[in-house]
Amino acid sequence: MSRPLRILHIEDNPDDRALIQRELRRKYADLQVTPILSATDFARVLEEAEAYDLVLTDYHLGWTDGMAILRAVKDRCPDCPVIMVTGTGSEEIAVEAMKAGLDDYVLKAAHNFGRLPVAVKTVLERAQERRALRESEDRFHAFMDNSPAVAFMKDEDGRFVYVNQLFERFFKLTRLQWLGKTDFDLWPEETARQLRDNDRAILAEDRPAEIFETFPGPDGILRHWLVFKFPVKDHAGRRFLGGMAVDITERRHLEQQLRQALKMEAIGKLAGGVAHDFNNLVTIITGYSDMVLSRIGPEDPMRRDIEQIKKAGDRAHSLTRQLLAFSRRQMLQPKVLDLNAVVSNLEPMLHRLIGENIELAIVLKPGLGQVKADPGQLEQVIMNLTINARDAMPHGGKLLFETDNATLDEVYARQHIPTQPGSYVRLAVSDTGCGMDEATQSRIFEPFFTTKEQGKGTGLGLSTVYGIVKQSGGYIWVYSEPGQGTTFKIYLPRVAAPADSVLPVTHWSKLPQGTETLLLVEDEPEVRWLVRDMLQHLGYTILEARHGIEAQVLSIQHPGPIHLLITDVVMPQMSGREIAEQLRSEHPETKVLYMSGYTDDAVVRHGVLAAEVAFLQKPFTPEGLAIKVREVLDGPAGSRTGKPA
Repeated sequence: MSRPLRILHIEDNPDDRALIQRELRRKYADLQVTPILSATDFARVLEEAEAYDLVLTDYHLGWTDGMAILRAVKDRCPDCPVIMVTGTGSEEIAVEAMKAGLDDYVLKAAHNFGRLPVAVKTVLERAQERRALRESEDRFHAFMDNSPAVAFMKDEDGRFVYVNQLFERFFKLTRLQWLGKTDFDLWPEETARQLRDNDRAILAEDRPAEIFETFPGPDGILRHWLVFKFPVKDHAGRRFLGGMAVDITERRHLEQQLRQALKMEAIGKLAGGVAHDFNNLVTIITGYSDMVLSRIGPEDPMRRDIEQIKKAGDRAHSLTRQLLAFSRRQMLQPKVLDLNAVVSNLEPMLHRLIGENIELAIVLKPGLGQVKADPGQLEQVIMNLTINARDAMPHGGKLLFETDNATLDEVYARQHIPTQPGSYVRLAVSDTGCGMDEATQSRIFEPFFTTKEQGKGTGLGLSTVYGIVKQSGGYIWVYSEPGQGTTFKIYLPRVAAPADSVLPVTHWSKLPQGTETLLLVEDEPEVRWLVRDMLQHLGYTILEARHGIEAQVLSIQHPGPIHLLITDVVMPQMSGREIAEQLRSEHPETKVLYMSGYTDDAVVRHGVLAAEVAFLQKPFTPEGLAIKVREVLDGPAGSRTGKPA
């Protein structure tokens, strides 16, 4: 040793003490001995037991015994070696002492004193090995417990024999609670079986593997892990399975967001390119159709065929407009807007749109910032989300609109690719409907993707929402789980400019108004609600019917006059013309205004279109509706029955 050998010598016989020290100095010339002659001396040096390389003690002492000394030293310093040098040759005492941690037992005899230096050398070497092993274990545990990965080891039967501190912290179980347990004690059976199969495959192939595994945390939420598993053999040849696992749930979520963003961008470019090119073709088709129709008479046998071409072209044009919205290539007329005002102005329409079995709640943030967007497009976003929520709650529920200011920081931006940090205005639309799984959420913004049954939707509603939000410089995120409802969160950049004074598209204050009673018959609910709301805003009293039978019942039950019938032309069960004729018996004073989205030929075939008959072509503007209604009400009596005067 490079330094003196420091020994604590507890011996009350001065002759034995001198003899023992003499024998030791034969081997260790540089020897520092501290003799202990009393309990006071022992108590004093015990506090510094770590400073000694070895403790030599007799068994029989006047003030204590060797077993008490042994236990006191080992309690204070487990690594400090202790040799008992005693004249008591009791096998029971020797066994008891060895169990208590004694390193060697030497009898006081002339032939034994000569082997004392050898015993000391052996004990010191073993102590050094123990310290080295303990230090190695300490370094191992420090390394594993400070690792950013959870670590574990299992035996061949799948029982945990080691877990590090990160494993304990994440799964909220102590090391003792983990040891001896298997995956089947901790996870659902299907998950445990998959994990066990992976372990067996690695042990059978006797080579490491990198595996993606999924199992729930203590909160029950599934987490995704990148796991490195490898076979391990100890010094005795026993086989174990080692593992290091990294929680990649957040990383996987970000990767999915990035893939989704790239996919949507690619689809948008494709859709935009297709829509732009197809729109040119549609323009040619509809343009030439109009030209041909203007050159042939209403009785021409080719007219119906050409009109069908024109109708298909108009529908294709509508689809391409939605595709252009998704690809963010439509023309916008952005204005600085108060989002609270936009939502408030739409509230009456939203109530009509969702029906009576859905509760509508609107929570508007006072002092909301301004946004810059096309008001018409923003209204379309709100309406499309409302329709989507309504369809997700066929048996009723709650629809909540919330506005708020939001500051998105770097952390949020990193977690929501491709969001940019900054100040935003948030619109959240939440429903209590059926919700969506992850697979559906990953596709809801794609054009033509729909979960509705065939014929119930084009799959362009949410893709249009996505395109409008993105073209307005904003972001939209969806949060949903099956059976737990859905929340759409829209973030639009906040602007410092004051809101523009945007006149309503309908200019209600300047439109002709009235107080008459009108009977509205329309089988398409959205159109019926829209027309009803428009006319109610203008002061009219509206009787609302979904079809001819309901219109007849209302006309009979209504005690006063019905000044005007507004009816769709083509409807199931009873046409608009038939409704008008039936109404004459109860209300001969009633005038008639027909409306239709069908072509002129279809209206003619239903016996309506003539120069003297009031007719309004769909789609129409609020101005067109208000002016036409007032025109018919104030017009000659010939328009009362829908027949020529």
